[in-house]
Amino acid sequence: MKTYSQYFDWAATSPADRGIALEALNVSQEFYANPSSVHKAGIDAHAKIEEARKRCARVLNVRADTLIFTSGGTESNHIPILSLLTRPSAGSILIGSTEHAAVREQAYALRHAGWTVLTADCTTGGIICPDEVLKKLRDDTALVCVMAVNNETGAIQPIYEIADALSARTGKKRPKFHVDAVQACGKIPLDLSHAGIDTAAISAHKIYGMRGTGLLYSAARQEPFLRGGGQEGGIRSGTENLFGIWALTLCLEKYAARQNFEHSAENQKKRCARFIGGLSTVASCTIIPQNRIREPELYSPWIVQASFKGIPGEVMVRALSARGFYISTGSACSSHKSGTNAGRPVLEAMGIDKESALCSVRFSFGAHTRDEDIDNLLEAVQKTVNELGGGN
Repeated sequence: MKTYSQYFDWAATSPADRGIALEALNVSQEFYANPSSVHKAGIDAHAKIEEARKRCARVLNVRADTLIFTSGGTESNHIPILSLLTRPSAGSILIGSTEHAAVREQAYALRHAGWTVLTADCTTGGIICPDEVLKKLRDDTALVCVMAVNNETGAIQPIYEIADALSARTGKKRPKFHVDAVQACGKIPLDLSHAGIDTAAISAHKIYGMRGTGLLYSAARQEPFLRGGGQEGGIRSGTENLFGIWALTLCLEKYAARQNFEHSAENQKKRCARFIGGLSTVASCTIIPQNRIREPELYSPWIVQASFKGIPGEVMVRALSARGFYISTGSACSSHKSGTNAGRPVLEAMGIDKESALCSVRFSFGAHTRDEDIDNLLEAVQKTVNELGGGN
């Protein structure tokens, strides 16, 4: 069995749970028919999907009819944004300044249809404050998007406070509130049933499931922009992926049910604290954001961003890779962009200087990360910095 003792890029993707993958494969082979077919084999396949939906709903503490199976986190983020195009007139969208490209770039794309994109600025610690959201709202703001956990810095956003603030506005029409929960599900407590959260995105491959599968939570039915065969309540047309759906269901039950992940999360908090403490002894290293050391509760223990003076992030990634340790410079979705899409917009939004941003890397951890793995990583980082002359 392959081990992942030197893999520290879990925020980009997690290796699939082998046992779950095999069980899901068996289920998909047994219930092989198109779930939209009206014969018995199709009806049985459809029933299996509905069973999966109910089981996912139990884990997430929401109604089954609020869950829509999708092709992944990106599509789950896109559906609420694209639904705006069904409105008779354009207005404005408000997004957090540290959103993932799946939200940021899709929101920008709607500018071509006349929509205005507003930005809620973050603090130097990467936090989007409710007051900032309220300050940037306009009367025509139809949608607010703020992610639950930032994929680069691990910043935990106050999504419940933002939801409450939006709901408490008087004399104004409340905009819909969408939450990208991709890096939160299975890592920190997540309550999608909180009043004021209208939609939320989840991705299977971040919680040991299959790539190409995700969930969209939608508290109320919305008008789909993309149409087709009418599957998933007409919100997400296309023949359902029973293999991925069943694997996602089992992963949610195993890794995201609160009683199952709380113990591992507590252990990871201790590992993260030791890791950050170890990095702080490396002369050229700066933790990003620096207030994380003083306020660890504001950040997910599964993601750590750090900058090594004088060592470009890509150089650090390649040097550690040569030693067999795998990290990243940030979002894997943006690692191959160039030209106008290059740079580190999340760090720029936080006011991080260009040199520090250029030299920053992301370490991320998963359910299989052990104490000794952290120690080995720290040793590899120190040796790499010494060889590359960081800080000189």
